[in-house]
Amino acid sequence: MTLGEPWSRGVSRSPEGVVSVAGVDVHDLAAQHGTPAYVLDEADLRSRAAGYRRAFEAAFAEIGAGVDVYYAGKAFLSLAVARWVHDEGLRVDTATGGELAIALRAGVPGAHIGLHGNNKSDDEIVTALEAGVGRIIVDSLAELDRVADLAGARGLVAPVMVRVTTGVHAGGHEYISTAHEDQKFGLSVAGDDDSPAMTALLRAVERPELHLLGIHSHIGSQILDPSGFEVAARVVLTLRARLAERTGVLVDEVDLGGGYGIAYLPGEVALDPDRIAKDVAASVQASSADLGTPLPRFSIEPGRAIVGPAGLTLYTVGTVKPVRIDDGRVRTYVSVDGGMSDNIRPALYGAQYHAELVGRVSQAEPVLARVVGKHCESGDIVVHEVQLPADVRAGDLLAVAATGAYGRSMASNYNQVPRPPVVAVAEGTSRVLLRRETIDDLLSLDQG
Repeated sequence: MTLGEPWSRGVSRSPEGVVSVAGVDVHDLAAQHGTPAYVLDEADLRSRAAGYRRAFEAAFAEIGAGVDVYYAGKAFLSLAVARWVHDEGLRVDTATGGELAIALRAGVPGAHIGLHGNNKSDDEIVTALEAGVGRIIVDSLAELDRVADLAGARGLVAPVMVRVTTGVHAGGHEYISTAHEDQKFGLSVAGDDDSPAMTALLRAVERPELHLLGIHSHIGSQILDPSGFEVAARVVLTLRARLAERTGVLVDEVDLGGGYGIAYLPGEVALDPDRIAKDVAASVQASSADLGTPLPRFSIEPGRAIVGPAGLTLYTVGTVKPVRIDDGRVRTYVSVDGGMSDNIRPALYGAQYHAELVGRVSQAEPVLARVVGKHCESGDIVVHEVQLPADVRAGDLLAVAATGAYGRSMASNYNQVPRPPVVAVAEGTSRVLLRRETIDDLLSLDQG
């Protein structure tokens, strides 16, 4: 029996209560790879990548526009994952030189890679230029000039997009909402023709070392209401039309961002790719018609929606401690062999996750539980509140769903804990994508 959301499509439970991922028993995963371990369902990830590409290509073909789908390297990137998403027709969005290096080593063509970042180093920009990346997303006026100068010094023309902030607030926690004015990303459209965004676009047109591909926007992350994309798209298309009126340059591309939300808890419903694709396509068609401008080529960035649901984290339970709380209830603290070093999001944002015992069946009554880690912080919480069987005990296998995005990519060595491996599962077999770190790895960095 498959478990359904928030678990990946390859997660199923036997009548004995034992969970398998893509045909691999969790006991076998724990025995072969140890715990904690990040487990990625390859078929699920590939299916989601292909599903977004097909949905957007079909919806935008209906309005006569092309579209590219970019995988968010920041959510999780490895050589294998970069190859998988590129195999499924996606391009790769990178935010640092490290992510760019992984995408290039994986064999993703430079033309199918974008470089983001609000504070790119000269080395990162030069690497992108020399690799022939398809687009450098410029985040400030100063950076625009630096890109132009670095390209000109090498006899190159840099393909750039200008990232703008549309003023549309969307997404979950304020730290992952990226289009309001008071934050570090992009250039504001406020002020119409005197806005920072327009100033940057005009300067990009004037610099012969730059090829202004288009305008980029991104309104947030973990977005479950598609209406924000429609408002932001109209703002960006209006800016494109105003630039054309002033300069005669009608840019060829518009990136509408993404950050589509996923289900983290039972009962939550992720954004449907077909629905969001049709809604956004209809919106940009209407806006372009109102403005009297032809449709550009579009790009979108689904973000965590590709890799997030495809992953789970497998832990072994250690200490179990019942604690009486202020309202008289008892909360059972279930400690696992990982914690905030492998998933910082609950401590950082208060992010909510779901956990279940996956190694056995239990007939015990459920109790109020909190899954916590092994680190020296009271805020080291993995799952704030979940119902677990009252007989949960040391040695049990416990899994947390939907950890494919921002688990390993934000992991740390806090308390000098080595980072877990990333294990891919497909068709009844498993293989290591990123090996488990060891104490020797940590000591090798210490030069005394």
